[in-house]
Amino acid sequence: MGVVMGGVLRRYGPVLTAAILLAVASWLLLLVVLPQVLMVDFSFRPSLPPSKAGGPEDVYTLRNYATLWTNQIHLAIFLKTIWASSLVTAVTLAVCYPVAFYLAQVAPRRRLPTLVLMLVIPFWINELLRTFAWYIILAYNGPLNALLVGLGIFSEPQRLLGGDAGVIVGMVYVYILFMVFPIMNAMESLDRNQIEAARDLGAGWLRIHRRIVIPHAKPGIAVGCIMTFMLAAGSYAVPALLGGPQSRWFTEVIYNWFFEGGNWNQGAAYAFILLILCIAFILLMMRLFRVGLTDIAK
Repeated sequence: MGVVMGGVLRRYGPVLTAAILLAVASWLLLLVVLPQVLMVDFSFRPSLPPSKAGGPEDVYTLRNYATLWTNQIHLAIFLKTIWASSLVTAVTLAVCYPVAFYLAQVAPRRRLPTLVLMLVIPFWINELLRTFAWYIILAYNGPLNALLVGLGIFSEPQRLLGGDAGVIVGMVYVYILFMVFPIMNAMESLDRNQIEAARDLGAGWLRIHRRIVIPHAKPGIAVGCIMTFMLAAGSYAVPALLGGPQSRWFTEVIYNWFFEGGNWNQGAAYAFILLILCIAFILLMMRLFRVGLTDIAK
């Protein structure tokens, strides 16, 4: 950190560096720290009318947190969100790992910018529009059903929307770049001679990846899994558009507390529980891949 700050100071000078630090500190304080502090404060207070705010009933309580464990429907949605977000992360990793390896180690250098651009261009479109595109693709009379019926896989169109499958497919597509680029960035620093040497010694592709590539790419895999899980667990648009009453996401419950139920205190408690879940997942990934914050920051 000191080396980085020293480089910034030499490049921009003391005045501009101080202005940059002040802007970053203000941004973190006003848009990150203070909202989280207010959310925590809201979560420990009961939902009261304005006339009773600050009165004898306005005391700190754990009632809002206890609601999750006593409401079986919300608890089931919360647990479903955990395993579904984990499944999205696992599927995204399985899809993106070979793509990242090809871009980092196999693709010719002169073609790499074109391939990366082809990968990025679809994401120039707003997330809502991309989600609506999957809504059209997965619709009962959509192109995917028409293709599957035409190939004889289905005898008649199937309902692909309104369930967890459609939500998971949509999320894998929406967050694919957040998995590809960290893994690709980690794999680019791997010396290809190590792969060639292992191949010359008779190692198969599976063993090469297990012994050489994956250990080297662990920080990138950890970052990709963390970002994908957090985005999936905190997503609202994708499950709202591609899901249905039987595939509600925990974020939809939080939204209902804030904007339909009018109980900001309960919504804040649920949001803080989701935040704790994401922090726990970060710590789990760091322990699972045996990486630290310094490795992730690279």
